[in-house]
Amino acid sequence: MAIETVRVSKHGRDQLIRLKSRTGIENWNILCRWAFCLSLSDKAPIREEHIVSENSIEMSWKTFAGENDEVYFSLLKQRCINDEIPLDDETLQNQFRLHLHRGIAYMMGEKEISDISALVRKAVKQVPLI
Repeated sequence: MAIETVRVSKHGRDQLIRLKSRTGIENWNILCRWAFCLSLSDKAPIREEHIVSENSIEMSWKTFAGENDEVYFSLLKQRCINDEIPLDDETLQNQFRLHLHRGIAYMMGEKEISDISALVRKAVKQVPLI
């Protein structure tokens, strides 16, 4: 597995603190899962940026992903394949961090995300009906 430790920057941590109070979702890993998936759902290419992880939140990949660790990792790999990005460990780690931080920023920018039901409504709105 390419990702063993998930690190959120200080800026990301500050945003997650505000999201925790805004949504009532207490666990970092749950908010981070939503953020990651929100970023993956955006078809726009991820913008490369340097993310400083000093004074950050740190959790294991298992804590982040829970029992669905293979699903989250497969989603990341598929996004890289879709974006024609190499699948080496370093690139996967970097892409994960970029998606995680972009998703956190998206969640902060959407003021209507005020609770878990707002996140679910957003997710359902983005899923195509069969």
